[in-house]
Amino acid sequence: MSSRLIYGFHAVTSKLRHDPESVKEIIIDGARQDARARDLIKHAELQGVKLVIADGKRLDGFAAGGRHQGVVARIEGGRKAAHLDDVLDTLTEPAFLLVLDGVTDPRNLGACLRVADAAGVHAVIAPKDKSAGLNDVAVKTACGAAETVPYIMVTNLARTLRELKERDIWVVGTAGEAESDLYTADWPQATAWVMGAEGEGMRRLTRETCDQLVNIPMYGSVESLNVSVAAGVCLFEARRRRG
Repeated sequence: MSSRLIYGFHAVTSKLRHDPESVKEIIIDGARQDARARDLIKHAELQGVKLVIADGKRLDGFAAGGRHQGVVARIEGGRKAAHLDDVLDTLTEPAFLLVLDGVTDPRNLGACLRVADAAGVHAVIAPKDKSAGLNDVAVKTACGAAETVPYIMVTNLARTLRELKERDIWVVGTAGEAESDLYTADWPQATAWVMGAEGEGMRRLTRETCDQLVNIPMYGSVESLNVSVAAGVCLFEARRRRG
């Protein structure tokens, strides 16, 4: 069976917590003697996971330039592909989705996954073209959320949005020029929030497929927010209203 590496304390701890059977070994910097490292070692020992003590140079090689924080884990098997219908068919509450259109920076993707996890989003959806893949940088930035939030890449985003609408999921797009603002607009609980890339925004067809467009009120001199910040603002307002 194939294996892959994840690195950083958040990602490794999350994997150990949610899927310990897949963690085959953890390689940790012997120079790390702090409480964070001790807690991870204790958790790994309780799960019966093999621990390997190494130096920083060896860990640098494993992480290929990434910021590993002194810990790398070898995971058995590739990341399981998530399917949108499977996610939606198993929900016991109104759907809560994040859609990313044109987000190509893996750090932005990772940050969006982290926000989505924190807000309780059921899945993150993106088109296969002009989108960041779930690479090591995205996984590291997600701080464990890449293991808990399904990331679903679809061939045709506009068609997928229409399919969501057929399931009575309201598609809300964010756009600076929208007439309604986030805090006064109304929407149902079952929602898919669409975020475009900073600067370019959503593509035309994506925008036209949305049921509703809202803007985030800006009170300073900047005209837009980073996509992960915008996602956080919108998702937590939606979460607040869900109760």
